Amino acid sequence: MLDHAKSLSLANFDLHFLKQVPGVIGIDEAGRGPLAGPVCAAAVYLDQTFFKSNWFGEYAPEVNDSKQLKEATRERLFDAIEDHGRELIYTSCHMVSVQDIETLNILGATRKAMAMCVKDLMAQSSCPFECVLETEYLPSLPGASQELLFKNSSRKSSARVLVDGKPLKPFPYAHTSIVKGDGKSLAIALASIVAKVTRDRYMRNQAKMYPEYGFTSNKGYGTPKHLTALKTIGPCKLHRMSFLTQILS
Repeated sequence: MLDHAKSLSLANFDLHFLKQVPGVIGIDEAGRGPLAGPVCAAAVYLDQTFFKSNWFGEYAPEVNDSKQLKEATRERLFDAIEDHGRELIYTSCHMVSVQDIETLNILGATRKAMAMCVKDLMAQSSCPFECVLETEYLPSLPGASQELLFKNSSRKSSARVLVDGKPLKPFPYAHTSIVKGDGKSLAIALASIVAKVTRDRYMRNQAKMYPEYGFTSNKGYGTPKHLTALKTIGPCKLHRMSFLTQILS
């Protein structure tokens, strides 16, 4: 169902920032809450050219927070971004493993995925995003504090970085946090779709190896079927053991 009023509201939110900078980058994640599987983040760069494009006119009325969309709509929009949005919608998506989730905790792993996405956008030769960092990403070391993962940066960039949720501390890119931003910013909403569809497709593929847990439908979340399988046959290598303490006790 097309919602032109909603799309206009999402677009106007981003266009406000485009009065100040050449581009906006929306960042969102998928998979913070599941019992199994990686966490996935995506970043989407948009500029004035996008908002004047045929893509915007055709598809933007369908865009919303990915959780509010039917799976078929998310999949169609994802394919439209991939197939028709090139040179208009610059995207980057990264998944961070269960091992990193266990080492860094879910917040640290999510920040790592998000930082990788922004860095990847900057590395794309066709994407006009530029930012001078005070420090590069610091790889985690065994036993290292989570605070060593990143150092904050206040350097100016050619885009306003909009992150769904609360401020990321620390984080190597100056950013604006937007609570429930996937329902306010078109760039964040697009990022939420990219992250959600990418992770869902990954979990459906993993379900071929681990059919007992119902990953095709639950994507790693704690549904009754999933919980029953955990208590009956135990966890697999995709499970986040730190999330299962009470369930398996």
